[in-house]
Amino acid sequence: MLSFVEARQKVIEVITAMRPQPVHETIDLPRAAGRVLAVPLPADRDYPPFHRSTRDGFALRSMDAASPGATLRRVAEIKAGSSFNRMVPAGECVQIMTGAPVPAGADAVAMIEQTKIAGDRVTFERAATAGQNIVARGSEARAGEELLAAGMRLGYAEMALAAQVGAARVEVFATPSVAILSTGDEVVDVADQPGPFQVRNGNGIALETLVARAGARPYQMGNAVDEVAVLRRAIERGLEADVLILSGGVSMGKYDLVEQVLAELGAEIFFDAVAIRPGRPAVFGRCRNKPVFGLPGNPVSTMVTFELFVVPALDILSGMTARPLKITGARLTHPLHEKGGMTHFLPARLDWVNGQAVVAAMPWQGSGDTVTLARANALLVVPAERPDWETGEWAGVIPR
Repeated sequence: MLSFVEARQKVIEVITAMRPQPVHETIDLPRAAGRVLAVPLPADRDYPPFHRSTRDGFALRSMDAASPGATLRRVAEIKAGSSFNRMVPAGECVQIMTGAPVPAGADAVAMIEQTKIAGDRVTFERAATAGQNIVARGSEARAGEELLAAGMRLGYAEMALAAQVGAARVEVFATPSVAILSTGDEVVDVADQPGPFQVRNGNGIALETLVARAGARPYQMGNAVDEVAVLRRAIERGLEADVLILSGGVSMGKYDLVEQVLAELGAEIFFDAVAIRPGRPAVFGRCRNKPVFGLPGNPVSTMVTFELFVVPALDILSGMTARPLKITGARLTHPLHEKGGMTHFLPARLDWVNGQAVVAAMPWQGSGDTVTLARANALLVVPAERPDWETGEWAGVIPR
């Protein structure tokens, strides 16, 4: 059985090898959030385009206030967006606002909090040094320099940068479509009243959310009952999308039919079990040259296996390199003793206490416990080779 690291790497290798030539499209920048750039984005000019003040204060020649107590004459004021059209001479200073251009002749900005003002006379309580409180022209980027590379996903910072350089329209990769098919006789639509032994299709909604958050286009197919013919027809429809995700029907029960139907359709299965809990019976294969993921039907298992195996696939199909798994660290608030031989991903609460990140596994009722999943804000990672942990140890955490 593969470890989760080996299974994740297998997904990356297979998807990279089978990825079709990506399609480009040009869209308005406000619509590009979360999309992946298809061409690099260069700087249209130097950034900053002028020597910029980082403080409210006074622009001056540093040699005029080389010692505390120097007094200079204030001759003008510069606010952001305006300028001073002559050089600052010796013995004078210019009041300046944050973000305004530093005038010629000045090589320092003294903070207003460190001065005393009496009419047009300004006394500097601290010595000035060349370059203080100034961001030099071109120190962030030079004109023509590549700022955003092809293959970068546009988050809020990248969107701000694209806007700053005037990229009103950007060229991005087309987003992959993802068909989502739930399975099981016990599953009913979220709008239906379930019978005493039925459940609403929360997994389908969860997967729609996860797919959209990963930057792809979800296509909800609803639920297929546990009948080979019905499941086969549904899978064939799902294979019209770029990726097919099935939820449920991948374990060892009599009515877990997903692998049987995929085999009948000629699928190549790369793995059908991973040494993790929850999520052990996860399936990854290729059918009619489309990636297929069979995820366990319980919600905690679904979320864990989606994060581990589907997210890197969607990254690659979106035109970017698979993002590394976001594992951070925190101090355990209690001891842990789990079964060895498999990596555990436990619903947990990650908090900040007394200046330190701390984490606690939450009591839960197994991988079907949606209530605890909703209350958790992280997954606590317990490695297969280290099942026992003590209070205060630094543990791996995946924020949710």
